[in-house]
Amino acid sequence: MQSLWMLFASFAFSIMGVCVKLASSTYSVAEIVTYRGIVGVIFMAGLTLVRGGSLRTSLPGAHLSRGLVGVTALSMWFYSIGKLPIATGMTLNYMAPIWIAAILFTVGWWHRQNRFEWGLASAIAFSFVGVTLLLRPSFHADQWFAGLVGLASGILSALAYLQVKKLGQMGEPEYRVVFYFSLTGLVAGLAGTLAGNGSLTGLHEHSAKGLILLLSIGVTATLAQVAMTRAYHLGKTLVTANLQYSGIVFSSIWGILIWGDVLSWLGWLGIAIILASGIAATYYNTRNAGVGTKNPSIAEVNDPIATEV
Repeated sequence: MQSLWMLFASFAFSIMGVCVKLASSTYSVAEIVTYRGIVGVIFMAGLTLVRGGSLRTSLPGAHLSRGLVGVTALSMWFYSIGKLPIATGMTLNYMAPIWIAAILFTVGWWHRQNRFEWGLASAIAFSFVGVTLLLRPSFHADQWFAGLVGLASGILSALAYLQVKKLGQMGEPEYRVVFYFSLTGLVAGLAGTLAGNGSLTGLHEHSAKGLILLLSIGVTATLAQVAMTRAYHLGKTLVTANLQYSGIVFSSIWGILIWGDVLSWLGWLGIAIILASGIAATYYNTRNAGVGTKNPSIAEVNDPIATEV
């Protein structure tokens, strides 16, 4: 069953989240984004060369806009992972499909292009109930800002997804979109480091542990992207889209094993509601958009992690 590649992708992304949280005690968010960008640029440039493709684009402005939104979302996600229990940070970003559903639902209903979907509206409403249950019992007083940042990262991830979809409709191949996103991350990360330290000499010195963590972040994210792409291209769209939420489960397990994270039953209930709401929102979006046809693109199935690469 080709959709099971998504289980591997979600597992790899959960390991990336663990590495980000561990690395955040040594490196700044800007540095982590920088090194993540380096790995992405090298990998995508090599892949493009092997496939005989071209990185030349006629849409530099669109790539820049998509890159800035995506890198901002990625940076905010990394920040929240570093400050919050990993299951909480991952769950807040995984709300992107719910935000996408809300945006598409509102726009379509406002322009009278879609009929009112009570099921979709209920899924969106219940997701916010889940957020309230998740954030309220699991936050310490000094974590509210990180929680808002994590929530905002999911919103920006949704906007980045919509930009990815638009680039696809304009004829840009996925490898080119990913390359320029990685390049934007590299440049933005360096700029952030420069702004924070006054010069690039402010980069932290590397230890063996630090290098392993940074390399692991880039490698696991890349492997996850490859597995995710394979799952969407060869597997059943709806099954694949819903399997992505297994990443929250994996992250919860890592949080318990490594950091001893303890969520109250209300926190776990919040995660369960968000999971169910996300699955329902994905179902309604794929049904209404007519997705599920042969060889759908990642952008067509409301995948939130596609914006991470």
